[in-house]
Amino acid sequence: MKKFNIRKVLDGLKEQASSSASSVQSGAPENNLMQETLQSENFQLCKTVRHGFPYQPSAMAHDPVQKILAIGTQSGALRLFGRPGVECYCQHESGAAVISLQFLINEGALVSALADDSVHLWNLRQKRPAILHSLKFNRERITFVHLPFQSKWLYIGTEKGNIHIVNVESFTLSGYVIMWNKAIELSSKAHPGPVVHISDNPMDEGKLIIGYESGIVVLWDLKSKKADSRYTYDEAIHSVAWHHEGKQFICSHSDGTLTIWNIKGQGKPFQTITPHGKQPKDGKKPEPCKPILKVEYKTTRLGDPFMILSGGLSYDTVGRRPCLTVMHGKSTAVLEMDYPIVDFLTLCETPYPNDFQEPYAVVVLLEKDLVVIDLAQNGYPIFENPYPLTIHESPVTCCEYIADCPVDLIPALYSVGSRQKRQGYSKREWPISGGNWGLGTQSYPEIIITGHADGTVKFWDASAIMLQVLYKLKTAKVFEKSRNNKEDKQNTEIVDEDPFAIQIMAWCPESRILCLAGVSANVIIYRFSKQDITTEVVQLLEVRLQYEVNDVESPLDGGGGDRDPPTPGAASPSPQTAGPPTHPSTSSNSSDGVRDNVPCLKVRSTPLKQSPGYQVELVVQLVWVSGEPPQQITSLALNSAYGLIVFGNSNGLAVVDYLQKTVLLNLGTVELYGSNDPYQRQPRSPRKTRQPSGGNGLCDINECSASEDRCKSPTSVLAYNHPQFYNGGGGRGAKMSRKLSLPTELKPDLVLLSVCPPRGANPLDHRDNSFSRSRSSSVTSIDKEVREAITSFHFCETFARKGDSAVAPCLFVGTSLGTVLAVALNLPPAGEQRLLQPVIVLPSGTVARLKGSILRMSFLDNTGTFLPPSFEPWYEPNATGADGEERDKARKRRPVSVSPSTSQELQESQYAVVVSEKQAKVIALPSQNCIFKHSITETSFVLRADVVQMNIGNCVACFCANGHIMALSLPGLRPLLDVNYLPLTDMRIARTFCFTNLGQAMYLTSPTEIQRITYSQETCENLQEMLGELFTPVETPEAPNRGFFKGLFGGGATSLDREELFGETQAGKASRGLAQHIPGPQGLEGMKGAASGVVADLARARIALDERGQKLGELDERTAAMLASADSFGKHAHDMMLKCKDKKWYQF
Repeated sequence: MKKFNIRKVLDGLKEQASSSASSVQSGAPENNLMQETLQSENFQLCKTVRHGFPYQPSAMAHDPVQKILAIGTQSGALRLFGRPGVECYCQHESGAAVISLQFLINEGALVSALADDSVHLWNLRQKRPAILHSLKFNRERITFVHLPFQSKWLYIGTEKGNIHIVNVESFTLSGYVIMWNKAIELSSKAHPGPVVHISDNPMDEGKLIIGYESGIVVLWDLKSKKADSRYTYDEAIHSVAWHHEGKQFICSHSDGTLTIWNIKGQGKPFQTITPHGKQPKDGKKPEPCKPILKVEYKTTRLGDPFMILSGGLSYDTVGRRPCLTVMHGKSTAVLEMDYPIVDFLTLCETPYPNDFQEPYAVVVLLEKDLVVIDLAQNGYPIFENPYPLTIHESPVTCCEYIADCPVDLIPALYSVGSRQKRQGYSKREWPISGGNWGLGTQSYPEIIITGHADGTVKFWDASAIMLQVLYKLKTAKVFEKSRNNKEDKQNTEIVDEDPFAIQIMAWCPESRILCLAGVSANVIIYRFSKQDITTEVVQLLEVRLQYEVNDVESPLDGGGGDRDPPTPGAASPSPQTAGPPTHPSTSSNSSDGVRDNVPCLKVRSTPLKQSPGYQVELVVQLVWVSGEPPQQITSLALNSAYGLIVFGNSNGLAVVDYLQKTVLLNLGTVELYGSNDPYQRQPRSPRKTRQPSGGNGLCDINECSASEDRCKSPTSVLAYNHPQFYNGGGGRGAKMSRKLSLPTELKPDLVLLSVCPPRGANPLDHRDNSFSRSRSSSVTSIDKEVREAITSFHFCETFARKGDSAVAPCLFVGTSLGTVLAVALNLPPAGEQRLLQPVIVLPSGTVARLKGSILRMSFLDNTGTFLPPSFEPWYEPNATGADGEERDKARKRRPVSVSPSTSQELQESQYAVVVSEKQAKVIALPSQNCIFKHSITETSFVLRADVVQMNIGNCVACFCANGHIMALSLPGLRPLLDVNYLPLTDMRIARTFCFTNLGQAMYLTSPTEIQRITYSQETCENLQEMLGELFTPVETPEAPNRGFFKGLFGGGATSLDREELFGETQAGKASRGLAQHIPGPQGLEGMKGAASGVVADLARARIALDERGQKLGELDERTAAMLASADSFGKHAHDMMLKCKDKKWYQF
C-alpha cells in the first residue's frame, strides 16, 4: 500500500511539473494569439425568478380587487401570484414561519405575521416587494391577525388572550388594549385561552367579535370598552364567520359541530349542525367527529347561502383523504383532496363584508398543491391551474437546462404535449388574474428538462423568466409492471423503491434524440415523432459490465478453438445482444443458484402503443453477473451525427450503436490504459466457485496479460480484436466480475458519482442532508483506488493521438481519478453503408491527468471559438411516401459539424478544455501540451462545471461545494467571477445545479421549487423590466346602497371613527416594552423602487404624481385652515370695531 501511494505522489509531482513547465513555455505565445473578449465587468450574480409550488405552505390571503394571491411558508417565504406568468418571491430575513397574511385591499400592501411574534408591512407597488415597517412583540405571542376592509387599524390577538391595535401607516401601537379579564365574565376564574378569531360586525364597525380557544365568544363594544354579550359552548373553537347582515355568526368546533348564534340570543346556539355525524334515532347527541378547522358563511342574492368547511369527518372514516365540504341549501358536496388542507378562501364578487357575498370560487391550499374550485358550475369542477406548480408531482431526481435552443423545438413539443391535457376542467377563466407582464427584451428560447422518481420526464418552456409545461414522457411504460413476488424482487430490483427513477439525461436538441439512464442500470433511447405508432416488440440490448479482470476469455489463447475466427466485416452475435427484434431468455442460474444475466427490470413483451412525441427506439440494460447486481450508471452521452451512445459506471464503459442496435465496445476502465496503466493495477485471482453462464462458451482462464504480453500498444490489440466489440459479446470485458463490499446505494465512494453529470448523490439516497463522502481520488485503500469510475464523456471531431495531422470522430473519456482518455471512432460513410458496415472503436491512450474527478470536457478551435459537437438534423422517423423520401435524403446528408480550417499555419489546431473537481486545464491538440492551468479550489471541490457561451465569448462556469460560483475565461482560465452564493445544505442542490448558455443557471432550491439565477451583467440590468408588476391601478367597487327605508329608519351599516378612538389623543400611548418598531430597509422610500428602465421610470413618475397629489391635498387643507383662521380673525376684528365705534380716545 505504501509503495503504491508513494508512486502515485511521484507521478502527481511529475505531472504537475511537466504541465506547469509547458504552461510557462507555451502559455505566453498562445495568449498573444487569442484575444479574450470577456471581462469581469460582464459578470454579475443575482436571483431572477422562483418557480414551483411554495414548499411547506402555512398561510394564504387574497386581494379581491387586485385579484392577486399571497402564500406564506414555514420557512418565512412569501409567494405572490397574479395572472399566469406574474409571480413574485420574497423572503423574511428571520426565516420564521408565516402564521397569517392580510392584504390592505387595493392598496398595494400586505401585512404578514410570523411565528417569532413579528408583524411586517410589505410594499407591493414595486416589482420586487420590500418591507416598509416591522413590529416585534416582546412579551406576547401572536395567534391571530385581522385587518378590516378600508381600515388602517390592525387587530392582533395573542396567546394571553389580549388584543392589541396597530396603526398600519406608522406601524405604531395604539394605547387601546382589550384585556382578556375584561372581556370574559368577572365570575369566571379560568383563562379563556388564546385568541383564535377577531372580526368586526359587518353592519356595525363598533362591535368586535372575539373568539377564544376554550369555547367563549365575546361581542365587544369598542366605544364603551366593555363586552355587550358573551356566548359559551363546551367545545373548543377553531374559527368564526359572520352572516353579512351582522345578526348571526357561525362557529366551528373541535368535536366536528357547527353552532349558529343570534347576536341577541345569549343562552344557547340558535342551531347546532354536525355535517358528517351520524344522527342517532333516539334523539341523542351525534357521535363526535374530527375538528372542523375552518368554516366560511357566504350569502347569495338569489339563492341559498354557502357553508364551506374543512375537516369534520367521522372518526370511522379511516384512510379517507382530506375533504372540503360545500353545503348549499339541502345539498352537501364532499370534495376529496390529494393532500391535507392547510387553508382555504372563498372568492366573492364584492370586497364589502356587509353586502351579499356572491361566492364564485374556493381557493384550497394543500400541503403540496393549490386547487381552485368553481362554485358557479354544477358538480363543482376545478379550474385548470396555469401556474407551474407540478414540478414535484413526483420527486425531481435530475435536471438539464438548455438556453438558445432551436426555435422550432418549443412549438413541436407543445403540439404533442397539448394532446396530453386532462378533460373535465371548469370552462371559466382562471380567477386570479391581477398584475401585468413584464416588458422583457430577452427573446431566445429556453427549455428545462426534469427527470423524476417515477420515471417521468417533463419538458418546460422557460423562455423570458416564465415556466410552462410542454410535454410529459412516461418511461415506465417500456417495462413490465412489477408483481408483488418476493422471488421476482430478489432477481431484479437493486433499489428498494422507485425502480424507474431517472438518473442522467442526455439530449440532442437539434436531432431531438433523447437518452435516459435509469437508477436500475438501464438506458433508453427515444426519437421524436409527430405520428403515433404501435411497436410490436421493444428492441433490447443487454450488457455485462463488470470490474474484476479474472475470467475473461482471450481471443488468441485457449477457449476459442471450437469457434470460427471472427472476420473484420461481420459482427459476432452474443447471448446478450443477439436479435434485437425478439427478447432473448436472459435469466440463467449457475450451479450454486446465483442469478446471472438477469436485467434489473423486465422490458414489456406485449405491443406498445406510442403517441406522438418521444417514442422508444432501443433499451440497453446492464445485467446481474454471478449473483451481483450491476452498478448504477454514472455518466452518459450521445451523438446523433455518429449514431452512438456511451455510458459508464464504476466498472467500465460501453459504446452502443443505436442505428445498428449493437454494442461496439464493452471495457473495464483498467483496460482503457492497456499496459500503460499509471496505477499498475494487477488483476484479481479468479473465483473458483463461479462457473461461466450457459451458452457463453467462455473458458475460466487468467487473462491478466493475455494481450499485454503480446503488444504494448492497447490500440493495436483492440484494432486486431475489434470485430468482437460490435455486439459486446464474447470478447474482452464479457466475463469480468466485481466484488461488492457495500450495497450499491450505500457505497460512500460512489455517492456523488452516481449522478454525474451533474455531480450529485443517488437520487434515492434519502440521507439528503449528509454531505460526507470518501472520494476515490484521495483515499489510501488500494481497493478503492483502483475502482476507477467513468465520470464524463464528450463526442467530438478532434485529434485522437499525439501528432495526428487530421481531425476525426472521437470520444473523450474522463474518470474519477482525473484521467482523460481518447477513443478513436472509425465511422462508415453516411447513408445505407452506415447501417450495414461496422463502426470500429479504437482506444487511443491517455491525453491528460488532473487532480480530482473529471467533470466536463469541451473543445475550442485555434481562435478560441467554441466547437459544438456535430449533430444530425431532425427528420420524421415514421414518415411514409414523399415524406419518407425526404427522410432518406436527410439521413444521407453529412452531419452538421464544425471543424478547424485545414489551411491554418498554426501548429496547434484545437484546444481541449478539461475541468475536474479541483482544477481546469486547456490542452493544445494534437501536441497534447497543457498551455493553461488553473487551480479552482484547494479546500473544497467542484460539484458542477460547464463550458458556456456568453454573448461575446466563452467561459467556464463552476459551482463548488463551499457555495462559491465562479467563472473562468477561455482559453486563458482567468478568474472573472467568484461569489460566495449558496453554501451547500443538501444533496438536492448538488444533484440539480445546471449552468447553461447566455449566463443562465438553475437548481432545485426545495423539493417543490426551481430557483433560476443569472451570472450575466446584461441580464441583471434588464431584469427589472422583465419582471411582472403585481399592483395595477384599479377602482375600488362602490359600496352597497343602503336603500331608502334603511336610510330613513336606520338598520344600515354604521361606521366608526377609529382614528378618534384608537389615536393617541384618546387612547394614550402604548406600553414601551410591549413591542419594538423596526423601520424597513427602504422605509417610506421603498415606494420609489430600486429599479432602472422605462417601467421603473413610469412607476417613479406615478409615485411622484401620487406624492404631488398628496402634497396638494395637504396644501388644500392648510389653505382651508388659513381661510378659517382669517375668517375668525375678521369676525373678532369686526366685533371689536363695533364695540369701540362710539368711544372717545380718552375712554380707551
